[in-house]
Amino acid sequence: MIKKTTIGLVFFLSVIFLSFKKNQASVPLTEVIVKAPFEMPAIKIPEFSNCKKFSIVDFGAISGDKIKISNAINKAIDKANKIGGGIVVIPKGEWLTGKIHFKSNVNLHLEKGAVLLFSEDPKDYLPAVNSTWEGYECLNYSPLVYAYQCKNIAITGEGELKAKMDVWTEWFKRPKPHMESLKRLYYLASYDKPMKERMMVNDTAHLRPQFIQFNRCTNILMDGISITNSPFWSIHPFLSKDVVLRNLKVYAHGHNNDGVDPEMSQNVLIENCVFDQGDDAIAIKSGCGKNAWKLNTPSKNIVIRNCTVKNGHQLVAIGSELSGGVENVFIDNCNVVDGAKLNHLLFIKTNERRGGYVSNIYMSNVTSGKIDQGILGIETDVLYQWRDLVPTIERRFTPIKNIHLENVSATNVKFISRVLGQKELPVENVFLKNVKATEIKEKDNIHENLLNFVNN
Repeated sequence: MIKKTTIGLVFFLSVIFLSFKKNQASVPLTEVIVKAPFEMPAIKIPEFSNCKKFSIVDFGAISGDKIKISNAINKAIDKANKIGGGIVVIPKGEWLTGKIHFKSNVNLHLEKGAVLLFSEDPKDYLPAVNSTWEGYECLNYSPLVYAYQCKNIAITGEGELKAKMDVWTEWFKRPKPHMESLKRLYYLASYDKPMKERMMVNDTAHLRPQFIQFNRCTNILMDGISITNSPFWSIHPFLSKDVVLRNLKVYAHGHNNDGVDPEMSQNVLIENCVFDQGDDAIAIKSGCGKNAWKLNTPSKNIVIRNCTVKNGHQLVAIGSELSGGVENVFIDNCNVVDGAKLNHLLFIKTNERRGGYVSNIYMSNVTSGKIDQGILGIETDVLYQWRDLVPTIERRFTPIKNIHLENVSATNVKFISRVLGQKELPVENVFLKNVKATEIKEKDNIHENLLNFVNN
């Protein structure tokens, strides 16, 4: 016979469990259907419209007090996460903060007129976290906004994320101690040393953090906000899946200030965004060397549409960090404003250390003004500062094939296409259809080691 006390305990625990389930909000997923010239899976993103809101003011945020604001944001994030889903609200006004670390099922929402101003003090981004530097995983300063192994996360609203740049601007310089740290990281990564040995935070390395990094996350939405200034890459989805970035305004004119860098990420939509960058507007990457070869995770199924570029090195760059491979990229209906500073509309770059592959890249319905170089560039010997800094440890060439451009136009260019393949592994299958410029200063097409070029 079961004792009454046992029955009572079971009933009590059942009530607690059911109460917890009732109070726990859920974050449903919606599907974004995207048409592309390849099979594109539906992208699943979180829907927070029915979730509870948490104003940071209710958690102790006081304008001008960095510590109280930082603590309030993180407490609100923790609360939203614990109930299974919630919206952390940044009200109108300027709010000085340190790092923000996401948890799953959280929407950071910036109201119109809200500015999250991120401190320029490197100490505010410690302790070090799992991050990357130009394709190599390492322990480094936390990105200003960081999500690690999270799911169902969003940054939305009409407000602004802004980085104070006083210190980071000084770190743009590359003195010898910084270059020595890059050498050290290169050797650690090339010989597959464990992460605990790849600590890059010290007095001289000065490896700047990304502004926003989604590291190994799923179901991500960014919608509506502005991003101003950045220590390093602005938006960096790394090893992440199902990402929608829409209606963003991204401005950053420092060193390595790309707009968006999807790296080893899959099922990504970038739409209706405006980029004004000191580097590439969008740079698709997939890591460097042995670490990326082991992960074997290509950047795949990426659609970029209806975007405007005001400045940038390229509208879209692929590489040079592409050791994991890049495939199925579709750039459609984008515009580069007249007077923008731009080198190429599409630039694919690699070198003998990268390996990986590039396949199935499509660009259509793109217009541009003057371009300093040309519409399409493919180069297979791009090493930048690494050429003389460190030796090649393992040679692996990059197969590049199936590049399609259609209905693309510019005004003044040096060339329409320049493809510089390698003798050992020529580029294959480049198709241009109705790709033209008003004035061509040098030559329509400059090609070395290219097999099967069609220009209609």
